[in-house]
Amino acid sequence: MSVTSRPLTQTELLIELEPVVAGELDRHLATAKEWFPHEYVPWSDGRTFDGILGGEAWSPEDTSIPEVARVSLVVNLLTEDNLPSYHHEIATTFGRDGAWGTWVHRWTAEEGRHGIAIRDYLTVSRAVDPVALERARMTHMETGFATEHEGMLRQLAYVSFQELATRIAHRNTGKVSGDPHCERLLSRIAADENLHMLFYRNLLAAAFELAPSQTMRAVTDVVTAFQMPGHGIEGFARKSVAIAMAGIYDIRQHRDEVLMPVLRQWKLFDIEGLDADGERAREELAAFLAQLDSAAARFEERRDARRARAAAAGTSL
Repeated sequence: MSVTSRPLTQTELLIELEPVVAGELDRHLATAKEWFPHEYVPWSDGRTFDGILGGEAWSPEDTSIPEVARVSLVVNLLTEDNLPSYHHEIATTFGRDGAWGTWVHRWTAEEGRHGIAIRDYLTVSRAVDPVALERARMTHMETGFATEHEGMLRQLAYVSFQELATRIAHRNTGKVSGDPHCERLLSRIAADENLHMLFYRNLLAAAFELAPSQTMRAVTDVVTAFQMPGHGIEGFARKSVAIAMAGIYDIRQHRDEVLMPVLRQWKLFDIEGLDADGERAREELAAFLAQLDSAAARFEERRDARRARAAAAGTSL
């Protein structure tokens, strides 16, 4: 690859980066561990639900998992459920041929396990109302998902951050659940998400070498408008506040544990040879990160104050 002074077309980017995709795919396949969803589900704990088989109706008393963990589990699962839309988006952008296509299908197959495993766990453990869960799945999938970030570079930037964000959300949900089965499963899923993040992060690092200014603009556009893929879930704003208040995924974690590690890995603030728009994009990004830091501090102050009031009153958040 050689650095170019002009913006590259989508086709040129795909062709130039394909050898990197092939190398990252080989690394991924050598690193990824085979695992089976059924081994992570405590099947012997299951009971038949009411309905055509005449079992027992679901009740909130069926589970000891904290409500906020159940909210997060449902958000995580509904996010995974939109996999057909995600596959469509990346297959349309990256293509279905060569190393790109092989990765698209491999990624889709690995992500498919996540939804299978979480749904089986939730059903067997009776952690949530299965009727409400199925209705939420239908509503969310009927809405579908369409990326807000056009072009390959922006989509690569988005998933570099999103996969890491998902890893953190899964791991912290498992910890908050208080259930070793849940924590074990979500830790396993988080390991997949981390490998996916590495693939995309390394690929975008190569894009910085190929087209630094173009890639810088893509990263800035994505970071400053970032939303999790489940933002279309009904009641997402309310659910995300509860998740943030519980420390599962909040604005501080988003900045310090997602954005900053990836940006540092790219050595983004040390990149040379940017054109005027590339420099402008980097300045915009630096300003946004400073604003995000201030916003995170304000959120932490509000959360600490709320926790103190709850402790004084002898209640929980």
